[in-house]
Amino acid sequence: MPAQRDEVLLTEGAEQDLEELCDYIAEFDSIANADLVLDRPLEVAESLEQFPERGAFPKELLELGFRDYRQTSFKPYRIIYRVLDLKVYIHLIVDGRRNTQSLLLRRVLGK
Repeated sequence: MPAQRDEVLLTEGAEQDLEELCDYIAEFDSIANADLVLDRPLEVAESLEQFPERGAFPKELLELGFRDYRQTSFKPYRIIYRVLDLKVYIHLIVDGRRNTQSLLLRRVLGK
């Protein structure tokens, strides 16, 4: 019997992150590279269907005592997500070179 797979869903904020990221790369690099960058997070998200608990806890949230969220990456980008029942909710897709603490707190915690 095959293992149960989790459903991966992008929140509205994560969809907006992807759109802005692709628009930026298309404008300042090329449309082809923007398409490549779009494909990669979707591949990473699909990989979460099988083993969503493999991601590390984001240090910014861990320092505040939150252990509900995890992260994975495709360099230099971070994907912040939460597993609830058999669903993986992707909340944030962001360039890991940025200081993401305020964005992360605002998006994930609504602060």
